[in-house]
Amino acid sequence: MNKEYWDERYARSEYAYGEAPNVFIEETLPNYPIGRILFPADGEGRNSVYAAKLGWTVSAFDLSDTGKQKAMDLATAFDVTIDYEVSGAEEINYELESFDAIAFVFAHFPAAVKQQYNKKMLDFLKPGGLVFFEAFGKDHIEYQKKYPSIGGPKDVDMLFSKEELMDSFADFEVILLEVVEQTLNEGPFHQGVGSVIRFIGRKK
Repeated sequence: MNKEYWDERYARSEYAYGEAPNVFIEETLPNYPIGRILFPADGEGRNSVYAAKLGWTVSAFDLSDTGKQKAMDLATAFDVTIDYEVSGAEEINYELESFDAIAFVFAHFPAAVKQQYNKKMLDFLKPGGLVFFEAFGKDHIEYQKKYPSIGGPKDVDMLFSKEELMDSFADFEVILLEVVEQTLNEGPFHQGVGSVIRFIGRKK
């Protein structure tokens, strides 16, 4: 899934995953102190705009120029400001230990580099900072057979297990780690029931 893939997906006027924030982010982010937050692979900005509405100072990045444009349009509609860069995870660079939180929302990087990219993002997080993470779990492939509109990678190696997250976030205090069956109603590309894995942790 390269830049051209995502530019094409985000080219339509409709928001591919809706304009409302991810339910997990909406339910959990307001429970923690406001600060500076990073959204990797932010797409059309629904989650970063939501965080900005709560008062967070928001940075985000994604491969897609069309994704950025729609994110900026959404920010304008809600009269908030987000700092959004068009970049891949391998090139992105922020000041070390400069964020109070990082939110990975269905940030499914290529299998060969996903652990490397996730760990790179953690260098940007302050000690004591928080990670919010939601992605599709390893058994999501079975749900895709029943719910073809649920979306998500079809390569099981791009999906996540609890063991992988415990490796990626080995130096974190675990606040939440669960795999749940979740009904998604997020635009045309996340419709149906899927398997999601969720994590909240605090960097030691």
